[in-house]
Amino acid sequence: MNSLQDHIKRVNEKLQLLLKQYHSIHKENEKLKRELELQKQRELEIRQKSETLQQQVAIIKASSGQIDEASKKELEKRISHYIREIDRCLEELGSH
Repeated sequence: MNSLQDHIKRVNEKLQLLLKQYHSIHKENEKLKRELELQKQRELEIRQKSETLQQQVAIIKASSGQIDEASKKELEKRISHYIREIDRCLEELGSH
């Protein structure tokens, strides 16, 4: 009978150890999820800032007359897109 109790005790100790490991891993996983979300937000901010800077460079080139044909077409394309977006917004505002 003593052997059975010892066996149950060892199983219980191993179970407790597994529970501690599970909680530790779960806690680490939650921390890593938060860090990943922060990194995603930072990446988005960097991408937006990069796009803004690229637009500013294109505008500076266009205003100084140092723009090549491909950049000029890209700038015209962006301007057309912005105009369509503004028109769409105005339509939305007008329908309300």
